[in-house]
Formats: sequence, C-alpha cells, structure tokens
Amino acid sequence: MKHLLASVSVAVLMAGANPVTAQTPADQLIVAFNMNNVLTMDPAAITGGDAVQILNNIYDSLVSLDPETRVVIPRLAERWEVAEDNRSVTFHLNPDAVFASGNPVTAEDVRFSLTRVLEMNQAQSSGLRSRGFTAEEAENLFVAEDTHTFVLNLPQDDDPRLILMYLTQAGVGSILDSQLVQENLGADYGQSWLTNNSAGSSAFTLTQWRANEFVILNRNPNYWADAPEMARVLMRHLPESQSQRLGLERGDIDVGFSLAATDLRALAAVDGVTVTTEPSSNFYYLAASMEDERFANPKVREALRYLIDYDGINAAIMPYFGVKRQIPVNSTAFAALPDPGYTLDVERARELLAEAGYPDGFSTTLRVISTQEFLDSATAIQGTLAQAGIRAEIITGDGGQIYGAMRDRRFELLVGRGGGGQQPHPDSNLRALVYNPDNSQEAQLDNYQGWRTSFFDEELNAMIEAALIERDEDTQFRMYEEIQQMTQDKVIPILPFSERVVTAAYQVGIEGIIIDPWVSRFEYVTKGN
Repeated sequence: MKHLLASVSVAVLMAGANPVTAQTPADQLIVAFNMNNVLTMDPAAITGGDAVQILNNIYDSLVSLDPETRVVIPRLAERWEVAEDNRSVTFHLNPDAVFASGNPVTAEDVRFSLTRVLEMNQAQSSGLRSRGFTAEEAENLFVAEDTHTFVLNLPQDDDPRLILMYLTQAGVGSILDSQLVQENLGADYGQSWLTNNSAGSSAFTLTQWRANEFVILNRNPNYWADAPEMARVLMRHLPESQSQRLGLERGDIDVGFSLAATDLRALAAVDGVTVTTEPSSNFYYLAASMEDERFANPKVREALRYLIDYDGINAAIMPYFGVKRQIPVNSTAFAALPDPGYTLDVERARELLAEAGYPDGFSTTLRVISTQEFLDSATAIQGTLAQAGIRAEIITGDGGQIYGAMRDRRFELLVGRGGGGQQPHPDSNLRALVYNPDNSQEAQLDNYQGWRTSFFDEELNAMIEAALIERDEDTQFRMYEEIQQMTQDKVIPILPFSERVVTAAYQVGIEGIIIDPWVSRFEYVTKGN
C-alpha cells in the first residue's frame, strides 16, 4: 500500500509539500473530492451524490441514463417491454453479463437486490416506497421469470418511465452478486461486509476504502463490456478547495470535483487545465412558511417574487454553482417550460405589499446555511427585500440547524437548495417541491418541501397525480405544462432563482470525464498527451 500511494504522488498533495512538477500514471486516474458524507459502500445504505459517484463505477443497474440526453438506455438489461396497462416492465438481461466474482448476472440477483433494499428500509428504500413498493409484497412485485428474464410489477398506477429512471441510480438500482453477498450475509443482510467490500459487475472493483481518506478502484478483470482504459482510480478526500487547486496546478491530480468559485476562476486561466460546468438536479430557492399569516397571503409571496435580483445573483454569485431558473422543474426534464422572465421590480413589489395590507413592509427572519454561495445569495436578497420595506434578519447555521428548522416548520424565510430532479421527469421536482398529500402537523411529511412550507393545494395535488399516470405521452406533456403554469399562478412558497449546476476542473488531455455525480462513470475516461 505504501508503494502504491507513493506511486501516485499522494505525498505532494499534503500540506507543506515542496512544489514539484508531477504527472500521474497514464493508466491511473487520480481524482479529488469531498468524502465527508460517504459513510458506507453498501448500496442500500448510501446517501448523497458523492457515494453515488463512487458506486456508479462498481455496480451496474438494469438501465442507465445517457449522460448527455438523459434518455434511459440499456445496461444489464439489453431490452425491456412495458405492459399495455403500464403495470409491469419485463427486462431481458444480457446473457454475457457477469459479476467481478465470475458469477453470471441473473434475474435472481435482480430480485435479491431490490428486495434487500426494501427489507433493510434505509435511505435507498425511500424512492421505491414512495411508489408503493413494500417488503411485504416484494415476492409478487419482483419476479425472476427465468435466468435472464426479470419482471417488475408496479404496485399502483404509475409512470413506468419514472420507475425506470429510479432504477438507473446507484444505490436503489445497484444489482448485487447474490451468491457472494449470501456467503457473507450475517444477521444484517450483509451490511457489515458490504460496508467495506463490493459485489458488483461494473468496470471497477472496490480495492480499499478508508473513510475520509481515499477510495481505490481497480479495473474489473471480468468486466463483461469494453474494458476501461484506466487500470486504477484513486479518489482522494481533499475537502479543501485550495489543496485541489494546488494538486491540479502541479499535475499531481487529474480531476478536482469540489472546488470553490475563486479557485475555479483561477484554474480557468491556467494552461493545461480545463474547467467544465454541467447541469445537475434541484434548485437554489427562497422559501416562505405559510404557517406565517403574512406569507400565507399570495400577494406577499408574489411581492417576494419581484424582490429577487435574479440576474445579479446568477451573474455575481452563482457561476459554477447555478444558472438562472424560475420554474420548479429542472430544464433537463421533459415538458419543462421556459422561464417566465421575472425581474427585480421593487415598485411592483411595493404595490403588492400595500394591497396585502403591508404598505410599510414588516420585519422577519431569513435563515441560511453558512456556505458561501448560500450566504451571499441571502445577503443579496436581504438587500432587495429592504428596498420594499421588508426588514429581514439573517440567521445562519449548519445544515442540521437551518434545514432542521424547515423540517420542523419553525422558520419564516429561508434560502436553501433542493427539490429533486435526479430523475429527468417533472414528477421528480413537483413531488418534492409542490405536492403535499396531508398538511396536518401530525402527518410529519418532512420529505415533502410543500409540507415543510405548509403549502397545500388539492387541485395541484390532483393534477400531479393525474399527470403521472396519463398513458398518452402528448397529453401527459401538456398536463405537465399546465401544472407548471399553475404553480406560477398560485405563487407557490418556494421561489427558485437558480438551477443547480456542477463544475469540475481537470487536466487537458483527459477525455470522457462526466461531471454530474448522478450519472458519472470513469469507464469512459481516456488520457491523451
């Protein structure tokens, strides 16, 4: 191990190392990112995009998303058919697919993997459970019809396209080598073993993981598709942006995934380094709690809409983090409407506040996490709110404190980020931001940001449910357009001002790098001169 770490020049990344000119090995990819939220290598228990970015390279899913078009494409399943009633999907597995162990990939492995997610009932089960899947019904829902034919039965009326999109994602969609896992099962569904080991079929295998230090992936010698050019991937935990920047400037790392805006700007001017930005999922937004009678008034919420300097925030604060977006559906989703073109309009906001009974404005609080782009955005919004007489005191804290207050419905205004969108389907955003099936305090539906803001609209709820199960694609498209327009007419209390993007810097000559962690895979990476 010591020889390995020396061979990839890890030492020069450490604080106090003497500057040297380095070059990473031609068949090894050295990447830097923040591993603080990576707590396990068990697909059923992971949380967040950082873990997904690792496991995408170890585990295959039945289907995947094309990283450019976001269209569902084959992976372990070489083809599939959706039943006429939209209540089942039949997958035909690639007969050449094998796990890293050499065991063949079978429909029983698929059945085992999906059932295990539900039985463990941890983070990755939430998506399936939200669609009506339960461990109690798993035997009927997940059927290994024969060795290479797997049938997924839907427990309720739904859009099979959305279910397919769920299954593309590492974690819930990761297919495990059931024979290997069962050999190490124990009393915890194999979780103890899978925390530090892998049982996948993708281009790389997990060689070693040390929490908050590094992950080493080696090329899978039994990989069933085209072998990756990289023999090894070393993913370093470097949460300090300046350390990543220094490593890129020296040539000691190939890719930096979690850099601050100041360092990205500096690297964009460095010969030999490329800075690339790609769309991702969810939004930066201003949220208002309708538990507060002032923000329950739609005219006040509309006034807030005109007190955001969309152009200024996105030009000065959000480069590398977001691009202007005002509709609560990601621009990559089908049926996404263009922005309505809201601008900062203090006079219009004053008129609306006067109509609502607040001609002199009012005092309130504005919560925000202390991370720079959030705090800078909140400060800018505080300034424009003040122009209309809304005096907002900024309250800062960490994610648990700020989002915890939102989950507990103990806030007035809040600048945050969220809203689904990992699946390029309008329902992914609308269910996260707008839908709220039960607004009672007892319901505790804090996974729904509509519930967190106390927004409840039966008409929108019904339209979101109806659009999801509409079987005619053209009609469904129009229904989602109508829903988006209605969110503007009703002035939902979550006001997006920027759509999240992800940015990375990497050495010139590296090709095939995919920046978005939700679809990132290193099997396509090549190194030029």
